[in-house]
Amino acid sequence: MADPQLVEKIMENYKKNLPKKIFDELKEKLISLNASEDQLNKIIEEVYREYLNSLIEPGEAVGTVAAQSVGEPGTQMTLRTFHYAGVREFNVTLGLPRLIEIVDARRTPSTPTMIIRLDEEHKYSLEKAKEVASKIERITIENIAKSIEYDMINSSFIIEIDEEIAHDKGIDLEYVAKVLGRLKVGNVEIEGNKIIVHCETTSIDKIKRLREKILDLRLKGVKGIKRVLVQKEGDEYVIYTDGSNLAGVLQIKGIDPYKVYTNNIFEIAEVLGIEAARAAIIREAYQVLDQQGLDVDIRHVMLIADLMTMTGRIRQIGRHGVSGEKSSVLARAAFEVTVKHLLEAAAHGEEDALEGVTENVIVGQSIPLGTGIIELLMHFPRRGG
Repeated sequence: MADPQLVEKIMENYKKNLPKKIFDELKEKLISLNASEDQLNKIIEEVYREYLNSLIEPGEAVGTVAAQSVGEPGTQMTLRTFHYAGVREFNVTLGLPRLIEIVDARRTPSTPTMIIRLDEEHKYSLEKAKEVASKIERITIENIAKSIEYDMINSSFIIEIDEEIAHDKGIDLEYVAKVLGRLKVGNVEIEGNKIIVHCETTSIDKIKRLREKILDLRLKGVKGIKRVLVQKEGDEYVIYTDGSNLAGVLQIKGIDPYKVYTNNIFEIAEVLGIEAARAAIIREAYQVLDQQGLDVDIRHVMLIADLMTMTGRIRQIGRHGVSGEKSSVLARAAFEVTVKHLLEAAAHGEEDALEGVTENVIVGQSIPLGTGIIELLMHFPRRGG
């Protein structure tokens, strides 16, 4: 272990030049090493050199580099879906479709899922984990009904309940009848394992709609969570869900609220805020690329996330820029329907400040990147002066 005072003395010259996080982490690592003063100096110099090499020059076309960094490997991505073993229709969208969902800022992912970790009391017991899972999984009458028929003579629905499944889900017939009573369509009776719902209607369309309404009636669980899967990871149990409802799940007792994750970025933004949504965009996008074996610098993904969330709301990135908000007339006209864009801009008296790459290429002058970002004014003396 190195002398802390010696490390402090050697690093003093780098305190102003290194970010605090890197400085503190380096200091901690150096103290833990059994190294001489000369070795410590060499390590610090090497770290500082690498840090300087990683910095970006002013005027660097970071947007273009990031677009190329993510876009080019994106052409090699597969179109596939990952299926959880043993669970019918329980899958997660991966590859290019998932990346498109993220940058398009789709409000609901095609396969919304959650990873829910449990608190100390519940995470080590399978029975307790299943108890929490049963509170989360959305159970409808369709899940526990053997059959549902309409009796035309008595104008009533006859719902036969599978008592074994109902008992397994912790639901009794009295509770089901009580929930059906909330529909306020008529009297509800229990006969053995059957529940009879009387409804005074002869319209075929109304009967069909009411049947669908009865089958989809939620008995317990969190809205939006279709199925749950309890898996053992290490020495603890984790709940995976098909469907997502972050606000609803956070109210369930037995979960660890600090370790609940959803792939629905809009839900994260609504419940936890835009910074959490930015972190989720970075995690989701980088995870998709990493799963495909594509080596993309995380800073490029971070730049995309910054652009999508910099206004305080999630914006999509498309071929017309961020949310199609290109302010430049010429840049918009460069994509399609050129004449229409130019005529509309002229009619509204729009101006183009020529601040982007596309518009400067069109007018044939230096683009505002690299050396072209510098504006130099020269005063020429008069002749004979």
